[in-house]
Amino acid sequence: MIGNRLVTVGVTVLVATWPGKNEPGPPQQSTTVRILAYNIRHGAGMDDVVDLERAARVIRRINPDLVALQEIDNQTTRTNRVDQAKRLGELTGMHHVFGGFMDYREGQYGMALLSRFPFIETINHRLPDGQEPRTALTARVRLGTDGPEIFFVGIHLYRSAAERLAQARRIVEIFDDESRPVILAGDFNSAPDSDVLQLLSETWTIPDKGPDNLTFPSVDPRREIDFIMFRPSGAFEVVAIDVIDEPLVSDHRPVVLEIVRK
Repeated sequence: MIGNRLVTVGVTVLVATWPGKNEPGPPQQSTTVRILAYNIRHGAGMDDVVDLERAARVIRRINPDLVALQEIDNQTTRTNRVDQAKRLGELTGMHHVFGGFMDYREGQYGMALLSRFPFIETINHRLPDGQEPRTALTARVRLGTDGPEIFFVGIHLYRSAAERLAQARRIVEIFDDESRPVILAGDFNSAPDSDVLQLLSETWTIPDKGPDNLTFPSVDPRREIDFIMFRPSGAFEVVAIDVIDEPLVSDHRPVVLEIVRK
């Protein structure tokens, strides 16, 4: 433990941080869980202005319990050496963890998870390499004081179809023997009819977003590539799913899934 930063060294470096004096209170006891998947493009909006406060306002307005964020910088020169996961945790009052893919511009580039529930354990699983390294950022949390333990996994697959399929196969392998519920959320860079989504649909339930299903780009969206899915199929019931019309904050639209544990 170094200050309030827990560093786990393996193939990749994982930094998990918990709120200090502004730590949020215990989550409300509820069977309902709201999940947000959002690629925020290191805080750079469609106006090319980097503004984490603006991204945090979107998150707070949605009021999620679990958040998977893609394209997060950690102390890079591109974004003024800000620890973006930590800053977003501060701005939203949520627990947070950063998982790095690779060194980038004197810092690191990767993903982050935010959670109203304390992290029991966090692991940054290395996925098969493509043009850029990729990971499955995994947090084990308990849904309330008397709820089940689940695994919440942030995903950002990249770049070619073959690379993404190899990464998806590895994700299936990682959780193949896991009996507890697993939620995947993020930017899969893959369409619903892709080999990646067909493979994952054999194990995970992928809720249908309905007619307003396109997530990229945020202005005049043309593709559905951001998803939230869960397994086993009997673990949760889908209450609602929505794609938020937010054309400025990022080049992706936020996806929100509300589920209730059975």
